[in-house]
Amino acid sequence: MSAIAVIGEAERVRCFALAGVHVATADDAASVRAAWDGLPADVGLVILSRAARDALADLDERDPRLWVVMPA
Repeated sequence: MSAIAVIGEAERVRCFALAGVHVATADDAASVRAAWDGLPADVGLVILSRAARDALADLDERDPRLWVVMPA
């Protein structure tokens, strides 16, 4: 089974830990990229805050992981 991860600002992603989601807090572009690059191998779905998605503007659509952006 694939795991789920979330990347974004602490106040937006903290609550996901209650559901067992791998949480990576990232408040700037460099930390977002580091969080993405450091995702565990079993992660199949990544939930991104809007700011995290903007920081990953060059995200390759061919990445094997699915990703979604949180609503505003």
